[in-house]
Amino acid sequence: MKHFALVYDVVSGFVERRAPFREAHLQLVRDANARGVLLFAGPLGDPPDGALLVFRADAASVVEDFALADPYVAEGLVTAWRVRPWNIVIGAETASPKAL
Repeated sequence: MKHFALVYDVVSGFVERRAPFREAHLQLVRDANARGVLLFAGPLGDPPDGALLVFRADAASVVEDFALADPYVAEGLVTAWRVRPWNIVIGAETASPKAL
């Protein structure tokens, strides 16, 4: 399994504008977490200007499919998103130690 970071940039006034879509977004997040695919998720900034979601999956396409299904993306609250492979060097999720 590989790790991937999904990074969202969001609209101004995101906190207020997300309300109608929040429960559907959170259900998507909960489902992915229950399947063991989504490890961590949360907003970046105070007030939020983005979000970071960390996945464990076989391929980036799993993360891309998540983003495309996310109501925040579909409803235009996410202005840009990107999937980045993430090689963990230190932490509980490492498969084996890697040289820095």
